[in-house]
Amino acid sequence: MQEILICKEHQERKIALLDNGKLLEYYIDEGKSERKEGNIYIGVIKNIIKGMQAAFIDIGTEKNSFIHLKDILKKVDKKGNKIEEKIEEKIEISDVIKEGQKILVQVKKDSNLQKGARVSTHINLPSKYIALMPNTDIVTVSQKIENVEEQERLIKLVKENLSKGNGAIIRTSAIGKENEIIEDIKNVEKRWESIEKKFKNDNENKPKLIEESQGIVERMIIDLPENSIQKITVNSKEDYEKLQNFKKENNYLKKTELNLSENTDILDKYDIKKEVVKLENRKIWLKCGGFITIDKTEALTAIDVNTGKYTGSKNVEQTIYKVNEEATIEIAKQLRLRDIGGIIIIDYIDMKNEKNKEKIESLLKEKLKKDRTKTQVEGFTKLDLMEMTRKHICSHRE
Repeated sequence: MQEILICKEHQERKIALLDNGKLLEYYIDEGKSERKEGNIYIGVIKNIIKGMQAAFIDIGTEKNSFIHLKDILKKVDKKGNKIEEKIEEKIEISDVIKEGQKILVQVKKDSNLQKGARVSTHINLPSKYIALMPNTDIVTVSQKIENVEEQERLIKLVKENLSKGNGAIIRTSAIGKENEIIEDIKNVEKRWESIEKKFKNDNENKPKLIEESQGIVERMIIDLPENSIQKITVNSKEDYEKLQNFKKENNYLKKTELNLSENTDILDKYDIKKEVVKLENRKIWLKCGGFITIDKTEALTAIDVNTGKYTGSKNVEQTIYKVNEEATIEIAKQLRLRDIGGIIIIDYIDMKNEKNKEKIESLLKEKLKKDRTKTQVEGFTKLDLMEMTRKHICSHRE
């Protein structure tokens, strides 16, 4: 049974996802609206940098945002044909946009201390069964949908129900669905129509936020499989009423129980505070006696696997494999728990047996399938380091 806990303390919210009482995901929402990723703005082009085929756009934030030509050009032509990937090499950005021009953009990557936000005109509106991509005319399916017949059925269904010119990414939750997908398409296209209308009717030519991205809890509910969340417990009346409205708007939540437990420390009540405290630890012990260490740098996250107290059998290779196997399961768990994103390098204990390396790589890929964000395992490098990437769910953790 999966359940979500939302514990509000002053302006801060602590959000936990549990599976049969065990902590799967944990986030802190500081309530400062620092996260801009997914927000849609009316922006004003300030500076065009021809040498970089890029521009700076004022979206009303402290730092101007950055856009590249490839994030402005359409992905398909008027006939619906995919435009060649390197078309930007044949076009000057100054021929496409002008300084002072009003432009509709979505934040794709949040700003940091050095840089402003990265934005794009390629809008993506996520909903339960699809992510709408207006003005693309491209329909694709999630890589996690492996059945070819189901892929073809879903693509046909979505294409038949999308408005002309719109595209979509079909999500894994769409498997086996039909009427629910049709309803979902109608709702998300209404959202897009409302956004377009706000942009077209705006005469001020000033930067403005016109659509805020969904909150952590709403995105969690959308991302998780239908009917997987049996219960949501909150300790704030404000959150309770907000989620009541969200539940009414989404039929797939009709079986989800929503509880209000006012003036209660829910995390303490569910006895998961000790698990939360462990998330600050650099070293994580494994049941076999080995351990892993997690070190984050500005460029990447390094994870080191060690035998520790584990002596194992007389077969050294088997002992090493056992620690690496257990470490792999724990690493997949910790990446999700700590929401570690970006480049991740795993330094396993050296294995001489190539088949054992293949088994470890396959195990890592298998365990990462449970992660609701995008992951990519690149495999072992020449230095025998496992290389992979993971997309942050909450970018403010970077």
